[in-house]
Amino acid sequence: MAKQVLVSGGAGFIGSHVTVELVQAGFDVVVADNFSNCDKTCYEGVCKILGCRPPLVEMDFCDLAAVERLFADYQIDAVIHFAAYKAVGESVAEPILYYKNNLLSFLNLLEVARRKGCNVLFSSSATVYGETDVLPVTEQSPRQPATSPYGNTKQICEDILRDSVKAYPGIKGIALRYFNPIGAHPSALIGELPRGVPNNLVPFITQTAIGKRECLSIFGNDYPTPDGTCQRDYIDIVDLARAHVCAVARMLDGKMEEPYEIYNVGTGRPISVLELVNAFEKVNGVKLNWKYAPRRPGDVTAIWADPTLANEKLGWKATRTVEETLASAWAWEKHLAGE
Repeated sequence: MAKQVLVSGGAGFIGSHVTVELVQAGFDVVVADNFSNCDKTCYEGVCKILGCRPPLVEMDFCDLAAVERLFADYQIDAVIHFAAYKAVGESVAEPILYYKNNLLSFLNLLEVARRKGCNVLFSSSATVYGETDVLPVTEQSPRQPATSPYGNTKQICEDILRDSVKAYPGIKGIALRYFNPIGAHPSALIGELPRGVPNNLVPFITQTAIGKRECLSIFGNDYPTPDGTCQRDYIDIVDLARAHVCAVARMLDGKMEEPYEIYNVGTGRPISVLELVNAFEKVNGVKLNWKYAPRRPGDVTAIWADPTLANEKLGWKATRTVEETLASAWAWEKHLAGE
């Protein structure tokens, strides 16, 4: 029988792409989401891509009874946990909201998963490294104090998973620290669909290009980088989704060398905000209206990955070019506009 994977937050940007890759790799998938950060657009897109409808459970992981019902209804072998609030700026303004939601939802999931002997893959982030001194970062790079409550919730959840795996021998855990996911599925049927004003760069770029936004703001042009704008490791969303399939297979096939493992998921190539904007214009033949704006609270100057460990242990590597990725993001935006 195929192994069954629960994808919490599976109707969102990353979760929807991971669901597609899991099903295409032969896994059975249960999608669970409370739709606080998304609507059902991407879930319906997943169904069109796959030609089937993975089970969808509408629930909140902050509700322990709902989590218990979910595990009672399905024989789950592994869970990938995406269900969390994710905006850096909002977390600075609303820290209690972020600590309550992101920690409680993960604690509830772990509480039930450890009783069921279910392995857990945690959606972590490069934000755990903070304002790091040495680049690129490896999994052994020291975690600096988080620059936002969002980043701190990722650090705390990693620690909770590490300690839980140590205490409860029946479960194993993997934390994937990914960098900046961008782009959309090549079908243009799923992609990033933020509610309200986007917090991430690429949806703001595409919404400005399509005319939804009047002007794109580049936050800060006085950083100590070659062009003065922040540098990031932008990874294609499909490449990122494939890394989750590799990690789940490693867990379920009994190939983990430690009960708790951490992997960077990135390209290893830094790209500045300005470089990305220029690349989008060139690839898609679109001229953007943009301006510089003051620095944004919580943003680090530069960060990119050393993905060697994921390359070697997971058998995974980023393969899509930034040009392909930016073309897919624009195709998705045009699909949403009916073009």
